Amino acid sequence: MKNMLSVVLPAYNEGLMIGKTCRVLREVLEGAGIPYELVLVNDGSSDNTWEEILKAGHKDPAVLGVRFSRNFGKEAAVFAGMAQASGDVVAVMDCDLQHPPETLIEMYALWKQGYEVIEGVKKSRGRESFLHKESAGFFYGIMSKVTGINMQNASDFKMMDRQVVDNILAMPERNMFFRATSSWVGFRTTSVEFEVREREAGESKWSTWSLVKYAFTNIVAFTTLPLQFVTVAGGICFLGSLLLIIYSLVQYFSGHAVEGYTTTLLVLLLIGSAIMLSLGIIGYYIAKIYEEVKRRPRYIVSRIMRGGEDVSETARHDGR
Repeated sequence: MKNMLSVVLPAYNEGLMIGKTCRVLREVLEGAGIPYELVLVNDGSSDNTWEEILKAGHKDPAVLGVRFSRNFGKEAAVFAGMAQASGDVVAVMDCDLQHPPETLIEMYALWKQGYEVIEGVKKSRGRESFLHKESAGFFYGIMSKVTGINMQNASDFKMMDRQVVDNILAMPERNMFFRATSSWVGFRTTSVEFEVREREAGESKWSTWSLVKYAFTNIVAFTTLPLQFVTVAGGICFLGSLLLIIYSLVQYFSGHAVEGYTTTLLVLLLIGSAIMLSLGIIGYYIAKIYEEVKRRPRYIVSRIMRGGEDVSETARHDGR
């Protein structure tokens, strides 16, 4: 089908929202006359998400359901959805309708004008805690410096031309940060602002700790900036040691004794902490290298359904 839009929807314990999300997207896209398919990826949910996807497929043959063998994470679900999408243009959005479906129409119109990547940019971060907003601001500040692209209010809500999707899927690395990678590949890009809506049902799957882990994992996956900390920490320790040596020599030649125990203890604690932290950062990078060289797939698909029928044998399994 010419100019078909594939909408990729990662879903983890979203059983309460699947039916409404599919219904709203169908109404919006059919009303705008946009040919579409909905690719819902069940990321090892423990609720009735898969059953709801099957129900949606029976009601709408444009629904393609992808089921993981277990939970592999949102990034894997996004890539699995893009691998199964067959549209000329592919959109990625959350399954909880916090990304407004009406914005897809504006994005689609921009794609028709020749833009190949249409980024969804948040006007505001909605109702988030102060700590969450500050942490997100710090993380995206780092990512903006690394990529050279303003990612301060970036999101996973975006639309990409088929050529862009194919280039992203061709990248061999296991650990990939989709939000930054879609900007890194380049192509003709524009952005659309949207208001984050409140979740209608269910709870957010992101705790503060999971967000911290997600942020650090993606920083390591996309940049070597944390390794520069090791060099900086080494430089700071060297300068501190140099100043302490000078201070000790001045005290010695002026006939004053240097208080040894406290000074030695502080120096050992400072250097020991810097070494352990540096080893931790280096070790994390080595762990990610180990994961890459094993060449395990990003995800494992156990079943693929379209319109209520099993199409697992004929669909693409591009977990690599």
